[in-house]
Amino acid sequence: MNDGFELAEVEKLLFQGGQLRPDELPLNEVENCYRFLEDFCSDKIIYGINTGFGPMAQWRVADRHLTALQYNIIRSHATGAGEPLPDLYVKAAMIARLGTFLQAKSGVHVDCVKLLVEFINRGIFPFIPEHGSVGASGDLVQLAHIALTLIGEGEVHYRGEWRKAGDVLRECRLEPLRIHIREGLSITNGTSVMTGIAMVNQFRAEQLLDWATLAGVMMNEIASSFDDLMARELNEAKRHEGQRVIAERMRALAEGTHCMEKREHELYNGGHEEKTFGHKVQAYYSLRCVPQILGPIYETLANSRKVIEEELNSVCDNPVVDPVSRNVYHGGNFHGDYISLEEDKVKIAVVRLAMTSERQLNYLFHDRINGILPPFLNLGTLGLNYGMQACQFTATSTTAECQTLAMPNYVHSIPNNNDNQDIVSMGTNTALITRHVIENCRQIIAIQYIALAQAVDCLGIQDKLASTSRRIYEEVRKVCPTFVEDTPFYKDIRNVECWMSDHPLWLAGDRGGRES
Repeated sequence: MNDGFELAEVEKLLFQGGQLRPDELPLNEVENCYRFLEDFCSDKIIYGINTGFGPMAQWRVADRHLTALQYNIIRSHATGAGEPLPDLYVKAAMIARLGTFLQAKSGVHVDCVKLLVEFINRGIFPFIPEHGSVGASGDLVQLAHIALTLIGEGEVHYRGEWRKAGDVLRECRLEPLRIHIREGLSITNGTSVMTGIAMVNQFRAEQLLDWATLAGVMMNEIASSFDDLMARELNEAKRHEGQRVIAERMRALAEGTHCMEKREHELYNGGHEEKTFGHKVQAYYSLRCVPQILGPIYETLANSRKVIEEELNSVCDNPVVDPVSRNVYHGGNFHGDYISLEEDKVKIAVVRLAMTSERQLNYLFHDRINGILPPFLNLGTLGLNYGMQACQFTATSTTAECQTLAMPNYVHSIPNNNDNQDIVSMGTNTALITRHVIENCRQIIAIQYIALAQAVDCLGIQDKLASTSRRIYEEVRKVCPTFVEDTPFYKDIRNVECWMSDHPLWLAGDRGGRES
């Protein structure tokens, strides 16, 4: 098996307009696997080649109907419902399907791989509805929609328009896929849609963690917190890599700040006789415990990245064709448990990000808690103007929705398919819910960054901020200017949200091939 794709490569393909080069793909291995299967299957009973599918596997299919059998599984399973997946997720799903085929254990003809590459490179996006997969034989229904377009049927999104797949293929001078042995089953059987969604979720969640880390620094700058919350000695006393990494990133982001206090200068220098202290000795948990809160999220995302990359480069269909041992193995590599469980973990982690952001927002808006800012960051006339009061409603309600969606979906198995699929992963549903939570969280953090910028203006501390904090403050202000009079915020929230998505911080370095 070849090493396959790294997620960093996929990120370039998805976000930078990267292109696949067929001459760099192991097409000869794909061809060799196909030739082996062609010879091997001539006098044997092999599931999905000369038998029915699923519970109908006990019926043999006559040789004269073998090609029709493959077309039938494609057409009969294109039964999805709901809104179409956005192009980005469809492209990711096709890349994931390609990742399986390039392991050269699926027995597909090389024409199938080449056409899939053309779809990816040319921006031809099959119609894939959101609903249909139970994550058992993989994403049978949604992958059938991809297969349908490869054979020249169904619909594709091409250059911003929904069109008949056959028309687009003719326009691009591409031949529809011709079934050779088992391409119908090979394309439809596997975890590629849930894996594709999970890949995009991974990139988006990592970006949110970066934004949350910087927000943690800026919150403590605004509060003039003591900086030992991020001290190396403190955080290395706890033996968790994630906490240490987050603290290290915070120290780097806070370098050069003149907003945070040194405990050894303020409280350890003797001569204190006051009974109460005007400046909090310790900040609120949502500010002080950022390394401890974000650390487990970092580790969760690090593990999900590993699992997703492994699934991307796995043979996830059935049966598995192995030219090396010269055998065909029947099993359950299509089961989506790995993705389902990881996406539940990612979802819960992102909900925690949303909760932390919402509590930090409450600190900024609540003048009796922070003691330094006007209510709701109101720079206008109190009573007449409202500042960001109503923005809190949006952040709080969206956080509450996230908390409801945090319920694990991995445990929601419902037997179906005449009980042939008697335990299923619901991996695609889990990935879709995680996607929703990530989008929600981005909205909450967008509101937070508007609030952070407004708080900086309230205090007039622009020149005291650390360099990264100052840069991001200025960028936010380009998108959402300082406000005094009441104004509708819905466009500002959307604009900041889009800006955050398009301008990741890349605190971990050049994950996707772009400059930090």
